[in-house]
Amino acid sequence: MPKTKTKSKQRSQAAELDGVFILKLVLYVLLGSLWLKIQHADLSSGIPLPIGLGLGLIFASHEHFRVDRKIEYAVLVVAALIGLMIPFGLFIGF
Repeated sequence: MPKTKTKSKQRSQAAELDGVFILKLVLYVLLGSLWLKIQHADLSSGIPLPIGLGLGLIFASHEHFRVDRKIEYAVLVVAALIGLMIPFGLFIGF
């Protein structure tokens, strides 16, 4: 008789996948919200560069365990827009 998978093993694997998905979304939000703002003495506002968005897009496109790449891209873009409005990131002044 061939062995069949029990429901308890399937439930534990699904719970692990949900946790991995939530962890990935949190990491993409944190990474996407990172900006590098370069300020010069002559410029009052500075030049913002989305370094976290670029790194996040590279990670999402080369990831082995893809859940849904479109969702990951959307989370990165929304986090980048929120990170642009809220002063969160690296500030370099010279």
